[in-house]
Amino acid sequence: MSGWKANSRFQQLAFTHAAMMGGEAAMVVALADSFFFDVDPNGARSRVLAFLLVSFAPFLLVAPAIGPAIDRVRGGRKLIVQVVAASRIVVQLLMMRFADDIVLFPLVFAALVLQKTYTVSKSALVPAVVRGDAELVEANSKLGVIAGVAGTIAVIPAGALQLTIGSPATLLYGALLFGVALMFSIGLPDELRVDTHEPSAATELEPTVGLQLGWVAMFILRAAAGFMLFHLAFWFRGEPNEKQLLALAVGLSSIGTLIGNSVAPRLRRTLHEERMLVVALVAPAIVGLAATIVGGPLLGIAVATVVNFAAALGRLSFESIVQRDGPDTNRGQAFAQFETRFQLGWVIAAVIPILLDLPGRVGFALVTCVFALAAFNYLLGIRAPTGHGRMPPEPAPS
Repeated sequence: MSGWKANSRFQQLAFTHAAMMGGEAAMVVALADSFFFDVDPNGARSRVLAFLLVSFAPFLLVAPAIGPAIDRVRGGRKLIVQVVAASRIVVQLLMMRFADDIVLFPLVFAALVLQKTYTVSKSALVPAVVRGDAELVEANSKLGVIAGVAGTIAVIPAGALQLTIGSPATLLYGALLFGVALMFSIGLPDELRVDTHEPSAATELEPTVGLQLGWVAMFILRAAAGFMLFHLAFWFRGEPNEKQLLALAVGLSSIGTLIGNSVAPRLRRTLHEERMLVVALVAPAIVGLAATIVGGPLLGIAVATVVNFAAALGRLSFESIVQRDGPDTNRGQAFAQFETRFQLGWVIAAVIPILLDLPGRVGFALVTCVFALAAFNYLLGIRAPTGHGRMPPEPAPS
């Protein structure tokens, strides 16, 4: 594959991804006051628990049904992305009609299922738009940065429409963005249908020890992100500057995610994906230890920021490991199963501070211990003399 061809293919996916993320951001703005997106930690804990249940529910459909379909449908993952984009347009238009009706709830659920379906399909498509395994981290990183930038830019006109005209105009704007995504998805590469009898990378027959250890590390990273979000939200309750602290935590955590997406390609020039996961596990343990010793809201926010940075770095590393080591045939199914595990970890960890009133330092100590044990276990496992499980040699300096 020529460099121009690979670049052209990646550009089509990048433009598609930017438009999809823009449409997603517009929908969130339009429905910001709905049950699904307006979660007040000062409200009833039962309502917050219901939100967590709703956030996980789409995966119950994506993992067993949609994941395998992504790998087997005639037309490949490209067709799935096109179907999702077209379906998002229809859902957005229906939301305009039923914005103040009970029908909005199944429509939002459908949007969440389509969102997860697209995420899985996009991850499965990445190897088809790069020239080799060495470019996987950079490609995943660029898509992560594009998602953050496109979502931020799309929010500006969405917010203006929401304030001046209302939700219908914002939803229509989102539908137009999904239309742009559909247009760009036409240029995505076609994939040949291949034998689908191989096991998925997410089964007990995972091809490498790196995959087995990697998904556990990523599970912990995603769980820690959920834990820190709700730990800080409930810990800050009653503080005079509660809203400002929580806003700062959310804002800096988003910046941490963006930085993690941005620095991953540079790290990949000197470190393999496995060592990048080590960095992702060690960094939160160090900052968590400092927060446990010193305490205070600002260091708590620092822990949340580093956890989100590490989760972004870990996600890019792990996705590249799956794309590199997992069977091509069942890649969509694998990503669906892994994402279901990770979201379950996020929900379970988020429930802990909802049910238990944890002092700030206790929460930070818990994060420190979990990450320290996870880093030790990962290093021990990846260095074991088990063939595929061993740490690969570092990339040659460029």
